Amino acid sequence: MRRSVCQFLLVSVFCIVTCKNAFSQVAQTDSSSQQFALNNAITLFHASLVDGSPLYNGPEYYYYDPLIKGNAYFSDLNAFTPGSVFYDGALYTGVPMLYDLYNDNLAVLLYNNFSKYSLIKEKVKSFDFLDHHFVNINADTINTNTSGIKSGFYDQVYNEKSVILVRRSKSIQTSAGSLSGVEKYFSPAIDYYLKKNNTFYSVNSQGALLNALKDRKKELEQYIKKGQIKFRKDPEEAMVKIISYYDHLTN
Repeated sequence: MRRSVCQFLLVSVFCIVTCKNAFSQVAQTDSSSQQFALNNAITLFHASLVDGSPLYNGPEYYYYDPLIKGNAYFSDLNAFTPGSVFYDGALYTGVPMLYDLYNDNLAVLLYNNFSKYSLIKEKVKSFDFLDHHFVNINADTINTNTSGIKSGFYDQVYNEKSVILVRRSKSIQTSAGSLSGVEKYFSPAIDYYLKKNNTFYSVNSQGALLNALKDRKKELEQYIKKGQIKFRKDPEEAMVKIISYYDHLTN
């Protein structure tokens, strides 16, 4: 049915263009009318393509129970915000989206600004959101080195010779400490991973990071001490500095 609509619109556009060329000597008012009709036909055609876009073929997305304190989303942003996603072999930009950390899925807002859909995870190669670049990792296809890395979306905070990936997630916890009884709330968690020589390592501490980089451990310890790098204060910034220096040493 959609193919028939598109074919009809294409024929309409062709006929309008043909008529416009055949009657190029018509008065300016007639020419303006033809151009208006042409623009309308093109607009309808583009709208039909948007409606049938592969981007809008996932299951409907639902918000969480509002009684759960906090929210499930990246950066605690619970409003749809433009981003870009590489989905099903095509890049889409300016897409209103939410990144759900509890279910680790990407929700998008339909062009009608009302309907919400979850993208099919296996079709999402990567996406850019709030100045972060996320990649989809399939744990079954990589050398994990017993890192415990799971399939899902990872924030790629460093991508040179080595790669630093951050797994951001949220879980629902319960608390019985309030006067109103048991309460549920979203609790965030962060895990860090290093990809070196196509092998993944869990690096949630400075010691684990240096063990993964043991071939340059002594130089790195000196670099950390001299630069007064504090891993516990800001793990991501510390890792980027340490890995960047490691890549420099091993080039």
